[in-house]
Formats: sequence, structure tokens, C-alpha cells
Amino acid sequence: MLLRHGQSESNSRNLFTGWSDVDLTEQGRAEARDAAVLLRSAGVLFDVAFTSWLRRADQTLQIVMEGMGLQGVPVHRSWRLNERHYGQLQGLEKRATAARHGADQVQQWRRSFRAPPPPVEPGDERHPRHDPQYAVLDPALLPASESLQDTLDRVGLCWRESIVPELMAGRTVLVAAHGNSLRSIVNLVDNLDEEQTADFGIPTAIPLVYELDDSLAPLSRRFLGSREEADWTGA
Repeated sequence: MLLRHGQSESNSRNLFTGWSDVDLTEQGRAEARDAAVLLRSAGVLFDVAFTSWLRRADQTLQIVMEGMGLQGVPVHRSWRLNERHYGQLQGLEKRATAARHGADQVQQWRRSFRAPPPPVEPGDERHPRHDPQYAVLDPALLPASESLQDTLDRVGLCWRESIVPELMAGRTVLVAAHGNSLRSIVNLVDNLDEEQTADFGIPTAIPLVYELDDSLAPLSRRFLGSREEADWTGA
């Protein structure tokens, strides 16, 4: 099961969020509670959960676990499930950025599979090296900007090394993360090409449920519930 976090404070202000560590809004918390109802109503329970190091994803997961009575389920947190780092776009308002740089250029930064936005400088406070929680990581691993390909590469390591072993052991897994990190997992499960990956959207807090065979090939894929699709590409 894949679950994008509920509406965040930056989503509500139409900002490029990326690795900015912001909280859920009240609407986002309500969306997470609704996700718990959808999963519970569908009879879908999970044995283990994964989430990122960003608060909005962890808060969503905790609300869902409480709503489903699954507070005791093991939770694994990985920075590799963080949202795509948007470089110099991070923290900027989307419409104002399009007005400044041109809509075509901003669309290219957002949608291009291989071209990242302009990177932040090492001294920029938006660089992860200035966040104490990443001090335990090799600075060389911390991005100054990421393309969709870069995001897929790091998410893929978490998928292969941590998530796949749980699935192969027969456990049902919930991944609560972000639009671009979850799209990376969809790419890996469904073997999507670059265009298909860039075009696949996940609304906030609408669970995406896969049934996989013994080789982890998808037998089915469905969203639970419905909501007008959020502006997921600038999460």
C-alpha cells in the first residue's frame, strides 16, 4: 500500500516543498483520518510500515495507525523515501516562480525526468547539510537538487534493500511518503518508462493498493476512495 501524506502547510500555500520539513494542516490531518477509514473499510491491514524522515509523512502514518488500531506495527524510517529535493525552487511559490522564469522553464524543471532544477549552494540554509537530523549521513549523499531520475535512484535502494525483503517474507507493507518518492516505487513495481512515470499522479492521502504475486509482479492496482487530484508534482 502506498500513501501520500495529507495536505501540508506548504501545499496549502502552493509552495515547492521538497525537503522542507513542514507539518500537516488541519485539512491534512483530516485527510489522514479519512485514509484510515478507507483502509479499515476495505479490510486492508498492514504488518509493517515505512516512512521518510519528513514530518508530514510521519504524521500521516501515525494518524493512520491510530485510526486503524495498529499502533504496535513496526515502523522503519528512511531518508531515501524523502520527497524530491527541488534545489533553488524549494520554498518558492509556484505561480510567482512561473511568472519570473517562464511557465515553460518551470514546467521543464518539474516534469523533466533527467534535468534537475538549479541546485542550492552549500551555504544555502535549504541544503540538507544544515539540518541536524542529516548529520549522521555522509555529506556526499545529501542532494543540492534532484531530478526524477535522482529520486528514483535513491528510493530504489530503499525498495530493494528494505521493502522487498518484507514483501518476500509475505508481509503486507504500507509506505507513507511523498508524491515523487511514491512515483518512484510505482515505476519499479509497474516497470514504467520515463514518460509514464512523470505522468503518474498520486492524490494526497488516497491509498494506492497493490496485490503482488510471489515474484512481486502486480496482479492488481487500485485507489481506495476518490478526491480531485492534488498538485502532486510540486510536493
